[in-house]
Amino acid sequence: MTFLRSAVFNALFLGGSAMMAIAALPLLLAPPSWMIAYVRAWARGVVALLRAVCGIRLEVSGLEHIPPQGAIIAAKHQSAFDTVVWLMLLPAPVYVLKQELLSIPVWGLLARRCGHVAVDRKGGASALKAMVRAAQAALGAGRPVVIFPEGTRTAPGERVPYQPGVAALALATGAPLVPVATDSGLTWGRRAFHKRRGCIHVSVLPPLPSGLPRGAMMARLQEVIERESDRLASLSGLVDKSGE
Repeated sequence: MTFLRSAVFNALFLGGSAMMAIAALPLLLAPPSWMIAYVRAWARGVVALLRAVCGIRLEVSGLEHIPPQGAIIAAKHQSAFDTVVWLMLLPAPVYVLKQELLSIPVWGLLARRCGHVAVDRKGGASALKAMVRAAQAALGAGRPVVIFPEGTRTAPGERVPYQPGVAALALATGAPLVPVATDSGLTWGRRAFHKRRGCIHVSVLPPLPSGLPRGAMMARLQEVIERESDRLASLSGLVDKSGE
């Protein structure tokens, strides 16, 4: 049954997303807020489809820790699900994403229209400054900025060094830095066909103390996210089998 449910979900998710992306092209001529609302509706549909077809529920805790005036959301990244869920949880989030993603046909146009921030990982200091300027503009407009400090999806329990861009962003903007843990990779593994019945937990933690130097900030951020992600994984008792 897992295979069948996964096949149905993947077909509906990929096919439906492609159709909705094409249908959104006329919104490129409309105010950006229209596109943002459209994409938010798509994200809600994905979460509802995941529950209806695969039996995967979503439980979110700690949203009250996100300041309403704008913040940097530093989120654990285990699954493609993580790139969807914030579009639903927050009214108008801005993602920091790889520049290569903007070259994807249609999708790249929609991402630009929504105001997401692309960063050239090979661009050095100039690329980092451009990212900070774009993020400052988003925060100034009251939009939260979502960044995945690992820089890539990692399997549950896997540890990779966090990328320094998140600290540069927090120090340059002065915005609250909010850590987020998840166990999404246990049910929706990275590059995995199978979607396993269960619950995806998203745990929003209190913002880090202000005034931390760069090194202490990075160490603290990784410590709290990884510890909470491990705790969430222990609740389910599932084992990651993302290679299936």
